[in-house]
Amino acid sequence: MFILLGLFMAPGVLAEEIGQNDIAENIIKTAEKYIGTPYGGEFDCSGYVKKVFEENGIELPRSSASQYMHGEAIKKADLQKGDLVFFKTSGSGISHVGIYIGDNKFIHSSSSKGVIISKLNDPYYWGSRFVGAAKVF
Repeated sequence: MFILLGLFMAPGVLAEEIGQNDIAENIIKTAEKYIGTPYGGEFDCSGYVKKVFEENGIELPRSSASQYMHGEAIKKADLQKGDLVFFKTSGSGISHVGIYIGDNKFIHSSSSKGVIISKLNDPYYWGSRFVGAAKVF
């Protein structure tokens, strides 16, 4: 069995990385099933992220700022699917969180449109409000 597994794995790919890719894909599938859910209550930005991760067996704190502190800070250039992205949309500090889904996009609960997919570098809004990113699994 190990020989077969070795034949199908790309050189340098660890089994742990394959497991993380599976987790990330499951998180994204879970997140996408809520597209269109209105914002509010459990579905504010951090509540939505917390719910998606809980459904995948990963516990997160409730607030976006706490979620940022809970994870391992990573550079924007190092983002991978399933990482959390954080923004300053009002006041000081982190006030919004979403889940990176790849291809410069993230899924989040928007106060105006509910759960949607947005571009991370959107020059009209999100691009200038990006604060940081974190890996939580």
